[in-house]
Amino acid sequence: MIEVNHLSKYFSRPYREAGLKGAFKSLFTPKKIITKAVDDISFRVNEGDIVGYIGANGAGKSTTIKMMTGILTPTSGEVLFDGKKPYDPKERKTILKDIGVVFGQRTQLWWDLPLRDSFDLYRDVYEIPQAEFEKRLAFLEETLDLKSFMMSQVKTLSLGQRMRADLAGALLPNPKVLFLDEPTIGLDVLIKDKNWAVELRLGRS
Repeated sequence: MIEVNHLSKYFSRPYREAGLKGAFKSLFTPKKIITKAVDDISFRVNEGDIVGYIGANGAGKSTTIKMMTGILTPTSGEVLFDGKKPYDPKERKTILKDIGVVFGQRTQLWWDLPLRDSFDLYRDVYEIPQAEFEKRLAFLEETLDLKSFMMSQVKTLSLGQRMRADLAGALLPNPKVLFLDEPTIGLDVLIKDKNWAVELRLGRS
């Protein structure tokens, strides 16, 4: 179960007025602009739930996901994953084994390696037994149509191919929770259907 309690994340950046006068002024009386990326949100996700997090661009969706996966630390409030905080250094390693995440704008694969080598590294990092790894990989390779570019370097893949590869990488450890941030960017309609089919099928297994 995931609990989000009064979660907030504020970012500050220096503010400087235009011109030479503004430069001198900022030296002696520096100002900062506070941006409220996430401001006091609370919700709960129970085991087995499929939840959509909807909002306009800049609404704080990605920032919320980054706090829920431990990438960012909240300014205030908390995220609890089975009672543990994913951004707590003492608890982070244990929790991350149960979390899969796909960011549409940023790959988590190794850029210069063939895709298969990236998957082998996932196997080692998550300590997936070889037989189980091969079974999952065969299923994902067939369902997401990865075979034609499995030995290609990640940096040579098209956006659609990379998104399919990122989804496969996130699913290989068989996580309890899968976070998807713009996972269908660059995908055509048929591949989007395959993505959802994979996610639903694995979620029920």
